[in-house]
Amino acid sequence: MEHPEPDTRTLERGLSEYARAVAAAVGVPDESTTVEISDTATAYLGLPRRWLDRPDHDVMLVWSERRGWSLAVETDPTDDLVVIAHQGGDDLVPAPDAVARFVADTVAGRHVGQEDPGPVAAATRKSLAERLKPYLPQPQ
Repeated sequence: MEHPEPDTRTLERGLSEYARAVAAAVGVPDESTTVEISDTATAYLGLPRRWLDRPDHDVMLVWSERRGWSLAVETDPTDDLVVIAHQGGDDLVPAPDAVARFVADTVAGRHVGQEDPGPVAAATRKSLAERLKPYLPQPQ
């Protein structure tokens, strides 16, 4: 009988490779990328830029299995993030080049995303793992 949820390691590997692909598309080195699988699967990419309204804070690209990608400004560790825009759409795993366009357009002042993230996605970890499979290295 197949287990209804993928193992955490498989999901983490898929998300790590996807985050690396997005990082490459956005122009962020691997060491600025973090993935965590806990009660929520998340990814973080530190971007090498500042936001004009908050020049003392770094900009980051964050992903969650419930909301997809968001562009945010880092704040003090005890404060909530200041979200600039959510990519929006139904696909929690958009192509890396689509994420790169979202970042470039938002940074340029063309807010193509959503200010409100909309409803929480209902993707299961199993369906998420399936969507991330193409990013895993293929056996030779």
